[in-house]
Amino acid sequence: GSPRPPRPAQPPHPAARARPTAMRPLTDDETRLVFEKLKKYIGQNLRQMVERPDGVHLFRLHKERVFYMSERVLKLAGHIPKKHLLSAGVCLGKFTHSRKFRLSITSLDYLARLAQYRVWLKPSGEQHFVYGNHVVKAHLRRITEGAPKNAGVVVLNEADVPIGFGVTARSTAECQSAGAEALVVYHQADVGEYLREEADLV
Repeated sequence: GSPRPPRPAQPPHPAARARPTAMRPLTDDETRLVFEKLKKYIGQNLRQMVERPDGVHLFRLHKERVFYMSERVLKLAGHIPKKHLLSAGVCLGKFTHSRKFRLSITSLDYLARLAQYRVWLKPSGEQHFVYGNHVVKAHLRRITEGAPKNAGVVVLNEADVPIGFGVTARSTAECQSAGAEALVVYHQADVGEYLREEADLV
């Protein structure tokens, strides 16, 4: 029999064609997810990140990580070959495989400055927290008045230094009546990750 004609070449799959390494603006969906997560911690102060008096700042996606940077830094980053670009500006967090957005410890400076609610820990609680553990009532020095349950909180030590962030397990009022071993803050991220997960932060 005659040889079969060669099959026409399949066009590359759109996902394969899109160069995943290029830094790009966020889609509307991605922006919504990032803003929702930021708002959990900083509320209406999000506007201070979006409308800054010191010039335009932008959100960009690179290798599933979300970066926040000035327009000037973005222009400078454009001169770096994509395969060599590790990061530009501040990494706020990353998208998981299931497309959930998770804030990273590298976002702490912004969260700490703009947070609606804060929690201060005793020295014993500080060490416990930076090893990746939740906060119990016995470790709590104080908490912002009026913090609701399930709110994003920045966690500070007694010297007012931000050491991470979490989510309240109880409201401020509930914390006051809780027992010593009651969970008050669920751990989300802490500065100990700079040592424990150094390779994963870039």
